[in-house]
Amino acid sequence: MKDEQTMRPFEGIRVLDITHVLAAPFATYQLAVFGADVIRIENPHEPDQTRTDGSDPALSAEKIGTHFIIQNGGKRSLTLDLKTPAGREVLRRLVPTADVLVENFRPGAMKALGLGYEDLRELNPRLIYTSMSAFGQDGPRGGQTGYDQVIQAVSGLMMVNGTADIVPMKVGTPAVDYATGTMGAFAIASALLQRERTGRGQYIDLSMLDTALMLLGAHLTNYSRSGRAPKAGGNRHEFATVGLYDTADGQVQIAAINLRQQRRFWRLLGHPELVKNNNEERRADAEREREILRPILMTKTAQEWEDWFQANHIPAARIWTLPETLAHPQLESRDVLHQFIDAPGIPGSITVPKAAFKLAHGGAQMDRPPPRMGEHSESLLKELGYSAEEIAELKNSRMI
Repeated sequence: MKDEQTMRPFEGIRVLDITHVLAAPFATYQLAVFGADVIRIENPHEPDQTRTDGSDPALSAEKIGTHFIIQNGGKRSLTLDLKTPAGREVLRRLVPTADVLVENFRPGAMKALGLGYEDLRELNPRLIYTSMSAFGQDGPRGGQTGYDQVIQAVSGLMMVNGTADIVPMKVGTPAVDYATGTMGAFAIASALLQRERTGRGQYIDLSMLDTALMLLGAHLTNYSRSGRAPKAGGNRHEFATVGLYDTADGQVQIAAINLRQQRRFWRLLGHPELVKNNNEERRADAEREREILRPILMTKTAQEWEDWFQANHIPAARIWTLPETLAHPQLESRDVLHQFIDAPGIPGSITVPKAAFKLAHGGAQMDRPPPRMGEHSESLLKELGYSAEEIAELKNSRMI
């Protein structure tokens, strides 16, 4: 038993990960780095599409693509053909040993196999069963499928991104996928805490569309009150002291958002007459303020402005590239990344995001590299009491 300094939040929790692509695997990945025993259950005949995709063709050919590596470290892999009685029987024997099951197949698919929540809670009443889907398990669109791009389109997110001239525009990273995965990890953690108090399992129905609406919270609420649909603003803000501006050699993003910050901003730049007392005044005078501000910002480089504004407690930054950010010493003081070096099946080095927060003790760790398909099948089946002969039979019949 680990002591309180090294024990991670989800140690002792077993998660059955019957997921694919990004959102749901990212949820279980977050549980894994914080201590959960996550068992990926994969179809031996249809690899997760991320296993064969990514920036390194050699890894993709080996079914350990970079798109898979991102969110599957710390997990074990068990191949099971759940379309066969023998494959389903293995899963049913696993369920009593598990705390959590996560799946993200088309709504109704697991139930059709006799593996829905109502079926499996009979085997384990304390099971927390999580279904993640594009639109939810019910409703007019409940049976429809979708990826991040589709949900960005349906939710309205693409209509608030881009500019007035270039709209709609997709967010450049699969933000809805990552947000849904993060929400999934939070939902599971909430259900685990609830179970500690009630002793009961739980069914979680998590929708990517619902998550996207959470990301659009400010736009949604403002629309509900004003009746005005949000529009794409690009890098332009309603306040002149917020936005992207040209400098002597590049661009700087300024975010003097509140009244106190804009007061300090204009005084530092030698224009106290532009200080406003309320936000309505700021909106009304924004274009005139921009005309005054633009030539001022052309007098220094973007880095000089970033340094100067930050030294004076004005939020601002030049435009950084991802390689610049990754090379900055700030990341050395954090615990957000993990680098695999010559991990089994992954020659050389590759870096993945690990966790977005630090704990004083028992923080995120990477226990093992992303698994090869079925890498742990034999050991897991032995744990369940399968004999060598039974395992060989499952292999020969291509059920694992």
